[in-house]
Amino acid sequence: ARQQHRLLTDALLMRFDKEAMAEQLQQQMHLTQLASEEKSRFFASANHDLRQPLHAVALFGAVLTKELQGRPELSHAQHLMQAVKAMSESLDSMLDVSRLDAGVVVPQHQAMALTPVLQLLNHLFASRAEAKNLQLRVRSTALWVRSDPQLLQRLLINLVENALKYTAHGGVLVLARQRANQVWIEVRDTGIGIAPEHAEAIFEAFYQVGNAGRDRTQGLGLGLSIVRRLADLLGAPLTLHSRPGRGSRFRLSLALAEAQPQAPPAVAHTERRALPQRILVLDDEADVGLAVAALLKSHGVVVELTQDEQQARAALAHAQAQQTPFDALLCDFRLGGGVDGLAVVQRLQQSFDPRLPVLLVTGETSAERLQRVHEAGLAVLFKPVAAEALLQALIALRRAS
Repeated sequence: ARQQHRLLTDALLMRFDKEAMAEQLQQQMHLTQLASEEKSRFFASANHDLRQPLHAVALFGAVLTKELQGRPELSHAQHLMQAVKAMSESLDSMLDVSRLDAGVVVPQHQAMALTPVLQLLNHLFASRAEAKNLQLRVRSTALWVRSDPQLLQRLLINLVENALKYTAHGGVLVLARQRANQVWIEVRDTGIGIAPEHAEAIFEAFYQVGNAGRDRTQGLGLGLSIVRRLADLLGAPLTLHSRPGRGSRFRLSLALAEAQPQAPPAVAHTERRALPQRILVLDDEADVGLAVAALLKSHGVVVELTQDEQQARAALAHAQAQQTPFDALLCDFRLGGGVDGLAVVQRLQQSFDPRLPVLLVTGETSAERLQRVHEAGLAVLFKPVAAEALLQALIALRRAS
């Protein structure tokens, strides 16, 4: 009886201990989830709040650069734009991660030649390699693959940029070779290499080997995180072989495609006459509105600024009465007081003209909101927007209408 009593007591104590541990684990999981949600909210808010002023600075800087052409003060504006570009790239990397995680990026697979992509890599990074006394070799190829040109281009840009960043001597080699019905694209470097224990961690967001002090010259640690997400999205296996102190080799496997007849390259240039002539801007941030207006007016566009739905309705009604309709509506996604800009433009289209061309501008990183923008099917730009990108988007908007 005493033995049975001890066994029963031990079993009950063990059960109580397990229940207590399970309860503690559940509490920890709940706290972890709350912390993750809080981090996401903070990240989204901070990202949006940073993009707003930077968006205005980028547009005002573009206006200054245009006005200072031929004057000695032009160099100051150019240095300003270089700083803006550096910060924009950091924010763009964070936004890329958010967009990929939100599932709003859909690959458009097609047969594509690798030559234009490889030529672009050489064009983008030749001067950077030369500045570090490194040799950049990009081997030409006649191979074609089946992939998304834009996403593949971004993936390879990140790989080459990462290789150059962590290579002090020697150089970087980019090549493509056929293996059966696959094409291997490899980016090899003679850099610091990656220890086996870091081989998986380097693909995590914000992870950087040997940068505990978060030296901003080494970036944010998002480049390879974006590479892994893009590779998964493209269905292209990515492998890494590396030896510390000797260098690394990243290999991407793509499906081989048959070469297609190519049309002669089009001459790329911005036709200012193709811009919409009258644009209604809806943005609650006065500085952003003024920056957009200054840029567009410098290109001969008539701009009317509004800060809320009521003002926009009044402007549209007046234009309708005067028979001088707007050619496009440029609207911020997040308006003052948390008003949903997407819902506002949809109401305005319903009230005045369902065919009114709309360009949304946003700095959102929220997966849910990015998904809504994607599902709306409207043209969208992500802050901070470069002046040329804004002009080209407006031209495309007018042509599409």
